[in-house]
Amino acid sequence: MKISSISLPLLVAGASALGDSANAEAAFNTLQGWYNETTGLWNTCGWWNGANAMTSIGDLATVDSNITSEATAVFANTYKNAPPYRPNAPVMKAVVNGLPVSYYSQSNEPMAATDDSSDGYAEGFLDNCYDDNGWWATAWIKAYDITGEANYLSLAEGIFNNMTGAGPTNCSDGGIIWCAARTPDQGYYVNAIANELYLSVAALLANRVGSNKTYYQTIAENQWTWFKNSGMINDEGTINDGLTLDCKNNGATVWSYNQGVILGGLVELNKANGDASLLTSATDIAQAAITNLTDSNHVLHDPCEPDGCAPDGTQFKGAFIRNLVQLQQVAPNDAFKQVIDASANSIWANDRSASNDSLSVVWSGPFVNPANASTHSSAFEALIAQVVVG
Repeated sequence: MKISSISLPLLVAGASALGDSANAEAAFNTLQGWYNETTGLWNTCGWWNGANAMTSIGDLATVDSNITSEATAVFANTYKNAPPYRPNAPVMKAVVNGLPVSYYSQSNEPMAATDDSSDGYAEGFLDNCYDDNGWWATAWIKAYDITGEANYLSLAEGIFNNMTGAGPTNCSDGGIIWCAARTPDQGYYVNAIANELYLSVAALLANRVGSNKTYYQTIAENQWTWFKNSGMINDEGTINDGLTLDCKNNGATVWSYNQGVILGGLVELNKANGDASLLTSATDIAQAAITNLTDSNHVLHDPCEPDGCAPDGTQFKGAFIRNLVQLQQVAPNDAFKQVIDASANSIWANDRSASNDSLSVVWSGPFVNPANASTHSSAFEALIAQVVVG
């Protein structure tokens, strides 16, 4: 089942007002072909990928009023229906051939409903891995921004409250661990993505929960101080995947999402405290990432392409582009816009199924069959970014 998509005439009308929004709206319609009303999630992708799919819809709704009602319906349905379908056993994560991989329970049996109260309802979007929880907190903050629905913001606060219990780590008495369960080969892994999401969610909340601004801002500031000194940022200015058990940079693959989430976190923290050095740091990281992860045509890639990215790496580039456009809005840079435009144009020309507008994993093409809700929602973010930058 799917929530009804917007009509083709509406797509054409939107294109006249918003330039490239016709492509983004068409991609939205395709994404919703995977949406399952019963579960409130997207078929063909995992739990955390679903949070990113929902965030992408909110990203488009931010700049395109044509889909606001559809986005609002998705948020309400996912809020109501997804909790019983969250992972119903401890999630296991591991780094396999350099790629972070999530292993979820395959049971389709829903769990008991959660308590619909501010902090209690957060349980419905929690598992034992703190990056997953951070993605959902980000998604609900986006939903709050679109709708003004206070329950969504309270839900994000409850999720973040759970994340605070993941630290401090044994590495300089700061940061958080990846998952509450040990990974097979890495113990309690201290990695980049969980820590970047921790910073980002704290900064997002600092700018939205006035009564608790100082609390969230202080956490975000302390987290950035810890992160930039942790060793995860290497000599080239890019971010490796995490730390060894003795708290050294592990030299693991430079993934696009690790270069991206930190950008949005620093933009939000700058908004909270006005520290201009945060935007300088974000710009440095973004430029280093572009140098390392784009091809000669300025299109973004990850090292796992074309066949080794599933199930998690298929989502990575969308997270980078989503956060790069946030930085572009406050610290414009020709190189950032070049990557956004080149990636979006190439996706539409070279990485799209002519039969249903689905988008696949290699943004430079050719289309890798089959696309799914993860590859599609990730590439969708580049189309949205192009609408934003104009």
